[in-house]
Amino acid sequence: MKVRNNTSSSFVPGASVATGAGPVTKAEAVTPARRASDQPIDVTTIMGIPESELTPKVKAAFEKLLAEVVNMRQELERAQKRIGYLEELADQDSLAPVLNRRAFVRELSRMMSFAERYGSPGSVLFFDVNGMKQVNDTHGHGAGDAALKHIASTLLANVRSSDVVGRLGGDEFGVVLAQASTEIAVEKASQLSTDVQAEPVVWEGQQLDVSVSYGVHTFAGEEQVDEALNAADKAMYEQKRNSAARKQ
Repeated sequence: MKVRNNTSSSFVPGASVATGAGPVTKAEAVTPARRASDQPIDVTTIMGIPESELTPKVKAAFEKLLAEVVNMRQELERAQKRIGYLEELADQDSLAPVLNRRAFVRELSRMMSFAERYGSPGSVLFFDVNGMKQVNDTHGHGAGDAALKHIASTLLANVRSSDVVGRLGGDEFGVVLAQASTEIAVEKASQLSTDVQAEPVVWEGQQLDVSVSYGVHTFAGEEQVDEALNAADKAMYEQKRNSAARKQ
């Protein structure tokens, strides 16, 4: 659609224009800018090109180009989703629905840096499954896997969304509690241990009593990740030895 100005377009550049007996005044002169505004205005355009200049072939080319752009955007969205899925898969443990050791260490490092920067301590809990070898030897590795999945699910279900749960290897698990003092962490570790033991694992009609030992280490960021994990590991073995001694 075009909108035209009704003003006459008979002006010739460089020619003298006279009306009546006198010369043309400044107000009556038609400037080049005025002439431009008097030209037809193209209202409908595609990508800045007036519709009047779009031949059927050009329109078809534009439609094809726009379709290709849409397809490229869809491909990009699918690729981004795929990358997200692969990243999640790379971080997840191969057996249990928790982080693997590499991802857990990465998150622990991040939270330790946060603690150092903002002066807000956090804690790492180290869990070890009691009697896992006996479970595997007596009932098979399938039963052992079921016990590990049970422990992982229990830990996940009983911590905050801001906390981190991971399998450190074999029958060892770790939990990072954000902004948790030693007192809070010890209480939480004890509660998680009770939660694991409260619900037995049923494997092929047999009940498996599963329990864990735990250790706690509170960090403020002035140490390395390995040092924090080793400290929690040592605390776990100390708790395991004390528990065994009490049973004798």
